[in-house]
Amino acid sequence: MTRSHPPVLVIGGGVVGAAVLLTLAHRGVPAVLLEADTGLAYSASGTNSGVLHTGFDSAPGHLETALILRSARIRPAVLQRLEVPVLHCGAALQPRSPAERDVVTELYRNARSNGIEVALRESDGALLVPDESVTDPVAFTRAMAASAETAGARVELNARVVGIDRHTDSLTAHLADGRAVRGAAAINCAGLHADDVARLVGDRSFQIYPRKGEFFVFELPDGAQLDHIILPVPSARTKGVLVFPTLDGKVVAGPTAVDEVDKDDWRVRPEAAGEILTKAVQQFPALDGLDPIDSYAGLRPAGRGCNYVIRPSTTYPRLLNVAAIRSTGLTAALGIAEHVVGFLPHLDIDLAPPTELVTGPPVEPSDQPWWQRTSQRFRTGARAGAGQAGDS
Repeated sequence: MTRSHPPVLVIGGGVVGAAVLLTLAHRGVPAVLLEADTGLAYSASGTNSGVLHTGFDSAPGHLETALILRSARIRPAVLQRLEVPVLHCGAALQPRSPAERDVVTELYRNARSNGIEVALRESDGALLVPDESVTDPVAFTRAMAASAETAGARVELNARVVGIDRHTDSLTAHLADGRAVRGAAAINCAGLHADDVARLVGDRSFQIYPRKGEFFVFELPDGAQLDHIILPVPSARTKGVLVFPTLDGKVVAGPTAVDEVDKDDWRVRPEAAGEILTKAVQQFPALDGLDPIDSYAGLRPAGRGCNYVIRPSTTYPRLLNVAAIRSTGLTAALGIAEHVVGFLPHLDIDLAPPTELVTGPPVEPSDQPWWQRTSQRFRTGARAGAGQAGDS
């Protein structure tokens, strides 16, 4: 006989939090998502590239790689079922020196080791990755949350967690507006503020800082469009500046990778244009002479000396941390969700066999592109409250 539990709480309404909610709802676990902001995916999830990576360049043997690859296997059916828009355009990496050719050759071997379909073009040594694609991360997040709600989950907005009471078989989350929500466990998907949430139970085992990534948006003349993702040959520190198409026919170049301190500084720095545009033109000469029509910045939740912290809290096992998901949260979200939900039986929380994915009510379309939604909001001065404002 199935035991009755209070709901599992999901703290943070970005793409990872929504994927966790979706997975819980379709495994028979009552769940409530608590998001500090007025809507879902306003933080890192709404300010990334929208590129869904295959894992061709991910290092074998790491948890991040395993979850990226797992997500790549299960994501197509979810995207199709939830009617999330996707641009299946593929990607190419073009080496520009003998040293870069060596890097590309190694990436080819790495991709084959990870089981990813790739090819080396003989004429110029370019690495072709046909299964790379672009989506709308806000639509993806909202569609997963809507499906979860249809399956019985609940989403609470304006629900910033400011305290957690620990009990033996449950916990109580205290919200900024005075409400209290009891849960059998809590899954901390708070992105930039995951360390703040962990500290509510005395857990100081990891620290999150914002790594700013700035992007510039272009419109090509005469209705021209970019038909694939142009990936740079990566360096030891960063994957570099990529150039990619959007679902609405624009071209975006970025990001930067600037380590910062302020988790609320979403501004595009004046010097960012100089750091990106020359490299972007080298990648895609059609941008030469064009002025950007817009720009935006995302703050990726980087871990200080750690990456993919997915485990029970060191101080209280009923808080499961999903933290330091620096830059692949969109790509790995479904794999992350499946992995973290697997911890629940150790807390005596039953998981039913997965049920068929249900679609939620149609999500009301935005009157602006997803890449503009968050940046314009922060330009007007509206900011998410510290606590659990989205994730990667």
